[in-house]
Amino acid sequence: MKEQTGEKHITSFYLAAYLFTKGQNLRAIDFDDPRRADFVFEGSKDIDDLVQQFNFASPQEQSVLVDAREFIMSIKMLKDKLYQGRA
Repeated sequence: MKEQTGEKHITSFYLAAYLFTKGQNLRAIDFDDPRRADFVFEGSKDIDDLVQQFNFASPQEQSVLVDAREFIMSIKMLKDKLYQGRA
């Protein structure tokens, strides 16, 4: 699946979980490459900033912190979606 305008494609599972926890809307999971999933998020004005923060902010940066329970729930939901898509 090619990246469309208004979409952000993410291959990192934990980055996808972080974006999902931060309220970004997951449009789809693309399985074109059998070795890895491509998480397709709606493009928003915040998503590039969130990706930048996740990858490069210091561990003490308050804007990067998320609730552990919410992050775990996001991981579980994404795993469920992954397994449903590959079945």
